[in-house]
Amino acid sequence: MKIMTNRMDRGFFRYQKEFEDKALEVLRSGWYVLGNEVKSFEEEFAAYTGSADCVGLASGLDALWIAFRVLGIGPGDEVLVQGNTYIASVMGITINGATPIFVEPDEFFNIDTTKLEEKITERTKAILVVHLYGQASKMDTVVELAKKYNLKLVEDCAQSHGARFHGQMTGTFGDVGCFSFYPSKNIGAFGDGGAVVVKDKKLAEDFRIFRNYGSEKRYYNKLVGANSRLDELQAGLLRVRLRHVEECQEERCQIAKRYLEEIRNPRLTLPRVREGATAVWHQFVLRTSHRKELIAYLNEREIGTIIHYPIPPHLSEAYKGLGYERGSFPITEQYADEVLSIPMYNGMTDEEQTYVIEALNRF
Repeated sequence: MKIMTNRMDRGFFRYQKEFEDKALEVLRSGWYVLGNEVKSFEEEFAAYTGSADCVGLASGLDALWIAFRVLGIGPGDEVLVQGNTYIASVMGITINGATPIFVEPDEFFNIDTTKLEEKITERTKAILVVHLYGQASKMDTVVELAKKYNLKLVEDCAQSHGARFHGQMTGTFGDVGCFSFYPSKNIGAFGDGGAVVVKDKKLAEDFRIFRNYGSEKRYYNKLVGANSRLDELQAGLLRVRLRHVEECQEERCQIAKRYLEEIRNPRLTLPRVREGATAVWHQFVLRTSHRKELIAYLNEREIGTIIHYPIPPHLSEAYKGLGYERGSFPITEQYADEVLSIPMYNGMTDEEQTYVIEALNRF
């Protein structure tokens, strides 16, 4: 039996007619950029998250860097961010000329909130919280610190669509919640796409102006903006996804429940969920000091795996100019050496789940 790490085709075939009907509807409409589909998706996604407003953008990375740009974060400013995130989180900071200040992760793979305050300086202007792998971070402490030091709070929700902390959805705690709709996400488009959610209607308008060349009215430009628009076709298809988000999330939770209950191997450390938080299981990430051997073992059995992420941003070639060396963030580096994502996707059969579980238990 061959099992891929992720299968996006099954998520399509399950709702094939709805996706195809919507695609034809958009294609036949004759309106392909910033039309009714985008407007409707923005309204529906804002309602889903509990936000005042949503602005569709071209990608999750655009959501991040434009968020910091609109919030006025730039050269000379510092932004706190966890060290074990995907590099796009850090790019959102550095594209604007600001400096990332890395914070070690906790046992739940999210930012260790007990280590935040010690990193705050007079140059600190914002905190970027990443809800990694689909689990909500500990937001009460973060919100408290942001208020105490008058810091902007941005959330990277690229992997946490629908995750909650104390009942409140990720993306709604701070100034801006940034989402990606890359096809592999829990709410995925059929190409690139992103969005921000905000509480402030004026801030939402700033995003709408910036995403469209800095133009509030066609050919009248208020500022130097970007071309970053969620297109009509992707917005329409995302509206279909949104109709089925709860059932898809529940399915992933049931797969994770089986993994957590049935994988029994002392060589493997399974993920844990923080009290008060929920996880939507964008990835199911375990840890092992025998990763190389485990990957080879699973490859022999045609079970796919992927490492999220093998090189932490502070050790990447892209950020060698920051001057960090191995040993700078030992917990981050340990996770990079040990984490492994096993198959997790909508449409995964009971038989496939059993095959993965039994293989891991025999390792």
